[in-house]
Amino acid sequence: MATKIPNAIFSNGKSIPMIGLGTWNSPPGVVAQAVKDAIDIGYRHIDCAHVYQNEHEVGDGLEAKIQDGTIKREDVFVTSKLWNTFHRPDLVEGALKVTLKNLKLDYLDLYLIHWPVAYKEGDELFPMGPDGKTFIFSDADYVDTWKAMEKLVDAGLVKNIGLSNFNSKQIQRVLDVASIKPVCNQIECHAYLHQSKLTAFCTEKGIIVTAYSPLGSPARPWVKQDDIVLLNDPNLKAIAEKHGKEPAQILIRYQIQLGHVVIPKSVTKSRIASNFDVFSFELNGDDMKQLAALERNERICPEFGAFGHPHHPFEKEE
Repeated sequence: MATKIPNAIFSNGKSIPMIGLGTWNSPPGVVAQAVKDAIDIGYRHIDCAHVYQNEHEVGDGLEAKIQDGTIKREDVFVTSKLWNTFHRPDLVEGALKVTLKNLKLDYLDLYLIHWPVAYKEGDELFPMGPDGKTFIFSDADYVDTWKAMEKLVDAGLVKNIGLSNFNSKQIQRVLDVASIKPVCNQIECHAYLHQSKLTAFCTEKGIIVTAYSPLGSPARPWVKQDDIVLLNDPNLKAIAEKHGKEPAQILIRYQIQLGHVVIPKSVTKSRIASNFDVFSFELNGDDMKQLAALERNERICPEFGAFGHPHHPFEKEE
């Protein structure tokens, strides 16, 4: 008997499975297998992005599972994201079409503007400025990008559109021009960084929060040796022990009980399976309080290279 995955319901009435497989920082050569394993385990939601440079492998995994009859296209929810070098409105549809080709799909379930910051247009994903630290910016404004995103819905190429890494003022600017409202904001969210003002704002506006790095992203490329590791937190470990669960399972369950969609990333089959096994137990009020108390405003993905950009979402915290 397959696990019944709860859905979150978007403001437009469409739904998204509350747990998905994240693919950021998944090494090349193993992503297709991770996607196949995830689908066999019961995942029906895969989170991708052009900038992860592995969408062709995700596409191979999806195609294999559709061809062998495990799933039909409409059974799986696929998200991708418009990268920062494609914000200029005339580039948006072309960028999506590259993603669709790589994923071997005719449409996406959800397409997000990956960051509010626009980088210089061109072939380089990270066009570096002369200082070697700061990217070269574009003056494309995400509100104009949004109007181009809406056209993708009208064209039937994407079912839903949303945002990622936007702060509340930026979301409001989009809402002010939107004829199609963003259905979600995908943000970093875990027990060391709740962004509770931002999540409350999203809820008030009918925007679903998707939590990335829910485990504190222990494998992030820029991790330092003395960085604190959320998964090793003694309070978290105590809650996990009480429930007979892994710390990672507690953190994933925590996001679901906060009402967030959650996209833990793994390429290890046993871990992909245990991350999914979060529907047979519940955290009580006391557990939730203890996890909330772990807050330390510890941001893992600050996008340092875009500091100084007029649309940087966290340089001046909302």
